Amino acid sequence: MSGFTLEGLCPLTTAEALRRAAAIAPDVEAVVASSGRITFAALEREVAAIRAALVAAGVRRGEHVGLLMGNGPRWVSIFLALGSVGAVTVPVNTRFRAEEMAYALRQSRVRRLFMADRFLRINFVAMLRGIIPALDRGLPDAALPELADVVVVGGDVPAGARSWDAFLAGGTNREAPPFCAPEDVLLMQYTSGTTSFPKGVMLAHRSMCANAFFSGGRMGLRAADRFHSARPFFHVAGSTLSVLSCLQHATTLVTMDRFEPGEALRLMEEERCTHFSGNDTMALMLLNHPDRPARKLFLRGAWAAASPSIVQRIIGEMGARDCVVGYGLSEAAPNVAQSCWWEPEDVRVSGRMRPQPGVGIRIRDLESGRDLPPGSTGEILVRGWNVMRGYFDKPRETAEALDAEGWLATGDLGRLDEEGRLEFAGRAKDLVRVGGENVSPQEIEDILHRHPAIRQAVVVGVPDPRLMEVPCAFVILNEGHSLEPEALIAWSREAMAGFKVPHYVQVVEGFEEIGMTASSKIQKRLLVQHAVKLLGLLS
Repeated sequence: MSGFTLEGLCPLTTAEALRRAAAIAPDVEAVVASSGRITFAALEREVAAIRAALVAAGVRRGEHVGLLMGNGPRWVSIFLALGSVGAVTVPVNTRFRAEEMAYALRQSRVRRLFMADRFLRINFVAMLRGIIPALDRGLPDAALPELADVVVVGGDVPAGARSWDAFLAGGTNREAPPFCAPEDVLLMQYTSGTTSFPKGVMLAHRSMCANAFFSGGRMGLRAADRFHSARPFFHVAGSTLSVLSCLQHATTLVTMDRFEPGEALRLMEEERCTHFSGNDTMALMLLNHPDRPARKLFLRGAWAAASPSIVQRIIGEMGARDCVVGYGLSEAAPNVAQSCWWEPEDVRVSGRMRPQPGVGIRIRDLESGRDLPPGSTGEILVRGWNVMRGYFDKPRETAEALDAEGWLATGDLGRLDEEGRLEFAGRAKDLVRVGGENVSPQEIEDILHRHPAIRQAVVVGVPDPRLMEVPCAFVILNEGHSLEPEALIAWSREAMAGFKVPHYVQVVEGFEEIGMTASSKIQKRLLVQHAVKLLGLLS
């Protein structure tokens, strides 16, 4: 969009967003979690106290600081305080194993780490002790030589670390003002992408704050609304689209330690939530939970990364009449395009999304690299204020993702209509190449979800000696239903083109043991491996 500028539209730093929210809605709850509640006014005071301690500790602008703890007010206050001094938060996935944690801390070159001693059943102190034995004596340790300071929230504080109270006590100047700028990097988000080793996506205040503002506005968030999101804060769907969206609109964020559908429904009812966020898996778990019909929900809207059939159910069965859908990725802070709560229902259900203001989208052919006309499916390219600065300390990978003109190659598939709306068609790496046809698993899944016996369907491609790949469907059945694989294959032949029909169908109880992320996303790579082994196929 020629001449488009963000200045004057919304706060472009987390410090300014917090200042405005506390001024507009001081007594509105900012965060509600199992670990406590906090208003925007109290959050502003707590952030100021942490900022004073950070300044006293010598934290510098641009310094990398790890943050390892579950969703809650403390995560939010530390994140906002770090942002207010221009430091870069490196959120650590709470489900990382020791080797993965060590890689993230080492590759990001964190100087300091704020961590909970424990979360759920995970003993983070024991895990870190296994990585850096000097934690019991005094830092640094040869394994992570740049890590000089560890602050532990909780009672289990090793000799080489500091307690939270000791850290706060060091901050004597509570009037220390924020000193961050829109162009400062705010977050280093680790994302696996298609490579074996995660990459640290560098996102600026400007990108995340504007993204949160536009996304929340299109969702219909208003001051004192109550937004339920169990999205982990260590992911951009949590940090940007939950924490910062609520901050930008003075909305209460109701969150959870981990997503459990029955508990989520209880919270939505008791906290009188007006909106919720969820992907397709989370939405189906809510829709199909036995407690849902008995819960009195007050939902007006939702943000869902889900197929049309699921979005229609969210609107019809949960009352979230203003439900919108969005497309994004970590490298775009994360939202690229989103439908708007005021648009007609059929537009929102069909997944036709407007690019965010000032964000450009092109569709290019996967083979020739040429731009494609409206209606054609190809790779989504993105350019604009939301695009990352690059991958930290990975110039080759950055050059592969970002061209000289600033276009980000997403590796995702989509098409633009004549009005410039984007329709997401799936991840390019998930495409099933059946003979000469490229098949989107998402399209097959959406059709399978219309079968009355199916609660959830997930489709992957598996090897085939004649066709290269064929679709394989894993399905969870609705309670009280039975379905033979042959019957579903026969039903599919009547519902979709022949090359899209699953060659294999597996009925499963769930996907947790096969592979699911902390964001309740099914890891299709692991599902493919499981299918190949289960079916005795040659990969």
